Amino acid sequence: MRTPQRRRPRRRTQDVPPGTDLGALAERARYVGSPEHKDMPTFAGQPRPRGDASICPRDHNDVDLVTGWLRSAIRTGSVGGPWEDDFPRYVWHQEEEIVFEARLVNRGDGSYKGYPLAADEWPEHMASQK
Repeated sequence: MRTPQRRRPRRRTQDVPPGTDLGALAERARYVGSPEHKDMPTFAGQPRPRGDASICPRDHNDVDLVTGWLRSAIRTGSVGGPWEDDFPRYVWHQEEEIVFEARLVNRGDGSYKGYPLAADEWPEHMASQK
């Protein structure tokens, strides 16, 4: 069953609890991807795009590269809550003119999927840099 359409936009605000070791946290995080945001076969499996999901650029199909982006964004504190166990639910990274949002999919092992955001969805700390 699909989630009903949001009634209000999601707040995308930076949030790092005091005392959080972002460097150690970044080393534990990993990008696993999601076939919901793909339109071609990738390391995440065969594509199964949802009708309401943004599609990732085809040239971003290197799991090591994208994991590097995820870890770099965590190290710099480009993260937002709520926090689930040790991990933030959201992480943001900008690559050229695209801002990607990574969402925690497994709080036990720090696995994330990611997708591009529309310009009006950028987190507050990045929207001011447009």
